[in-house]
Amino acid sequence: MKKKVLAMLLSTAMVAATLAGCGSAADETAAPAETEAPAEEEAPVEEAPEEEAPAEETPAEEAPEGASGELLPGGGSNIIYCITPSTSNIYFKTVQDIATATGEELGYEVKCFSHDDDAATQLEMFEAAIADSAAAIICDNAGADASIEAVQKAYDAGIPTFLVDREINQTGLAAAQLVADNAQGAAAIAEAWVEAMNYEGKYAELLGLESDTNCQVRSDNFHSVIDEYPDLEMVAQQSANWDQTQAYEKAEAILQSNPDITGIICGNDTMACGAVQACIDAGRDDIKIIGVDGSDDAAAYIKDGNMVGTALQQIALITETAVRQADEYLKGTAPAQEKQLIPCIAVTADNVDKLSGFVYTE
Repeated sequence: MKKKVLAMLLSTAMVAATLAGCGSAADETAAPAETEAPAEEEAPVEEAPEEEAPAEETPAEEAPEGASGELLPGGGSNIIYCITPSTSNIYFKTVQDIATATGEELGYEVKCFSHDDDAATQLEMFEAAIADSAAAIICDNAGADASIEAVQKAYDAGIPTFLVDREINQTGLAAAQLVADNAQGAAAIAEAWVEAMNYEGKYAELLGLESDTNCQVRSDNFHSVIDEYPDLEMVAQQSANWDQTQAYEKAEAILQSNPDITGIICGNDTMACGAVQACIDAGRDDIKIIGVDGSDDAAAYIKDGNMVGTALQQIALITETAVRQADEYLKGTAPAQEKQLIPCIAVTADNVDKLSGFVYTE
């Protein structure tokens, strides 16, 4: 019996010695045991733990370079929202018409709304799009700063926004911002206007909505050309907020206060058409007027000799491109770049016959 107990004690001691020799890395940093192993005793050989084979890495798919570097999934429905300023302006009606036609051609349901340049209304429409699980949003926005919140909300909800015509003052939120090259277009039509003015005379300027980036860009680039001619003098500058009725009233008042003006430059065709009609009604068909947009109404005035010209923003092309890019995006291919400039075309009496429905045909 004593022999059996002794054998068991010896066996237990051997197991304990073995365990002491196979400690983990954490054990190696612990305080040394009080009793040191005798010097002559050979430490047991530690066996290296078997290393786990590294998990096979699946190469990550390279996201196309877009606004955020990765594709947003879309809301999951087959609906595209198109949100613009008031369609009482034919320019914005064209955005909705082209978005609808292109979207339906690609198999989407397109829902159109107008924010009337009110950022709060626009935000409500973006929230409606999110609640409706929209696949994507096409938007002609209500202000470069004021629209950031709405686009951010769509981004956070995983819904890509494609901005047309107007930019926002932040990158990385919209999948794309497709705008006309307003700087190039305004400068080009200003060149035609200074020539029509014979490089001299007094003139007035009608500005658009001043919170809109395009307003300042166009005005700055009109002046980049006009201000080179010291005999051209601006005697009045007022905002008509892109509106035809306001432009008519402002032009009428300017003519009364400054009967010696011979020119009016306008930030868009809607205002230009209002100014033209005010001049016609005042018997001043000598006033040289330009606009920006390329509307059919402006084209008619150009043909009749009541306007010098307009800078065509190719909004039909811009909108169609935006919808097709949205479709490609939802299928896995983002635009190569977020900000995309589409060139404008200066339209005068020489080439106005090539313009129809915001489309210029060579």
